[in-house]
Amino acid sequence: MTASIPQKYTFFTLVVLARPALTAFFAMGLVWGGFAACLPQIKAALNVHEGTLGLLMMGTPLAGVLAIAMAPVIAPLLGRFSLPLSVFFLAIAASLVGLSHNLAVFAGAMMLLGAATGNADVLMNARVSMMENQTGTSLMNLSYATYSLGMAVGAVLVGMVRMLEFSLSDIFAIIAILTALWGALSYEEHGQITGLSASKTEGQSPNLGLLPYVGGFVVMIAFLSENATESWSALHIEQTLGGSAQEGSFGPATLALTMVVARLAGQGLLTKISELKLLMAGALIAAFGALIVATAQTAFAAYGGFVTVGVGASVISPTALTMVGRLATPHNRARAVARATMLGYFGFFFGPPAVGLIAHLFGLRAAYLATAFALSMVIILAPLLIKLGRKI
Repeated sequence: MTASIPQKYTFFTLVVLARPALTAFFAMGLVWGGFAACLPQIKAALNVHEGTLGLLMMGTPLAGVLAIAMAPVIAPLLGRFSLPLSVFFLAIAASLVGLSHNLAVFAGAMMLLGAATGNADVLMNARVSMMENQTGTSLMNLSYATYSLGMAVGAVLVGMVRMLEFSLSDIFAIIAILTALWGALSYEEHGQITGLSASKTEGQSPNLGLLPYVGGFVVMIAFLSENATESWSALHIEQTLGGSAQEGSFGPATLALTMVVARLAGQGLLTKISELKLLMAGALIAAFGALIVATAQTAFAAYGGFVTVGVGASVISPTALTMVGRLATPHNRARAVARATMLGYFGFFFGPPAVGLIAHLFGLRAAYLATAFALSMVIILAPLLIKLGRKI
């Protein structure tokens, strides 16, 4: 079992240290939090049911995975500008989603958004892993807390402008501008992201083994539960439970704010308990929360479920990625984290379309039951990470 991680820095020092990556995480959160809160309005504008909406989003994961695979090529070419430019691409893609007034344009815009998200995320995670290696302290939970904070801000902001009856194009233009501004803050003079490409030196194998694949599957489940819960929470409250647009926007906002607090707590908990215990406890709590959402009869009860999902799911993906980075050999660390991220994004991207399909066939309650089942699998997979990793 891995030991807890010693903490050598104050919280403020960690924020300053990780500022380039944190601003990029926040920017991505703005985009996806805003998108989730706006999903009911998008659905109404396109005049489709959940199943069709899910199918229209299926191009998103394919483009995202392709972009993740291309990240090791893009990062060296762009050098220290790779992270800010990836966020600018995300802002452009978000603005195009707001201009999607027919099915084909929406599907194309979602593919671009998927590509932008996949590219930015693998670069952000690789940069954080490099920082963790250099400092000897965990930064993933802090980074993902910042992403969740961005989600909450995006969701609340969209909820407010929806009440003012802004158009989709205006809403996503606001999101795009804010995202681009935060992207500029991710620049750093020595921000080259290295270690994403395979290289073999004497006595060192470029083979990654099974560690990033098992870790990636855990991250995939976490991303699936997070993004599916986030993306469909507003629709669940407004359609299944009969809530208002404002009540619906509070669904993803509640989840995101909870994950901010829980991930910051997870940052501190890793100095006291093992990563494995934190990972398994998070999976149990999140699965229970998904069951609450599935059986909720009121918006208030659903919020309670979202809070519970947020508390548990918040620590799964960052802790799993930290474990992959710590347990991989040093020269393979960035590649192992990137590979786990790539696999994890199958859950991030396929989660909302899969939930949409299940919701169309059996209802959103059944979709959240399926999410609870998926989360329970983490309890089985987590111990395998320790067995596959190197001894520390």
